[in-house]
Amino acid sequence: MAEREGGRESRDRAPAGATASRPRVPRLDQPRPPRRRMLPEWDPEAFGRLSEKIARFLGTGRFIVWMTVVIIVWVVWNIAAPDVVRFDSYPFIFLTLMLSLQASYAAPLILLAQNRQDDRDRVNLEQDRKQNERSIADTEYLTREIAALRAGLGEVATRDWIRSELQDLVRELETERTSRPAGRDADDR
Repeated sequence: MAEREGGRESRDRAPAGATASRPRVPRLDQPRPPRRRMLPEWDPEAFGRLSEKIARFLGTGRFIVWMTVVIIVWVVWNIAAPDVVRFDSYPFIFLTLMLSLQASYAAPLILLAQNRQDDRDRVNLEQDRKQNERSIADTEYLTREIAALRAGLGEVATRDWIRSELQDLVRELETERTSRPAGRDADDR
């Protein structure tokens, strides 16, 4: 016992010097080793998917037809069968218990499925909102670009404008040439 306590004391004290080792720090670049759990684990997504499948089935006409068939067979069996094979007599207490049990499980499963659908709808709505914001930003950008192009085109010389300016210059030159005296043209050269 004394050796164990002595060993604990030597481990508890921080070693000194060049041979001292650092206390063990978990590495952040590696996952932690799995811990043992006392309770079983389940995948919440798998449970949610199962509840959605059950809720979808409970909301179909097929379920209503099958439930009606089961109840009719139950009642007819317990009324028309011999007393020896009947398992639920006239007030049908066991049938009421079974229907209550089915309803007590169906309601939370349907609510769970609705909550999951609400979560999906919320995510889709957020994605749609972001997409709409991007579309509006793109539309505003393109509107500004088109306005800038229109303003730039207003300053650009078009072919018709250049043609009319050249025609005006040709007319001016012709009028100047015709208005000058003939002798003066020779002196200018």
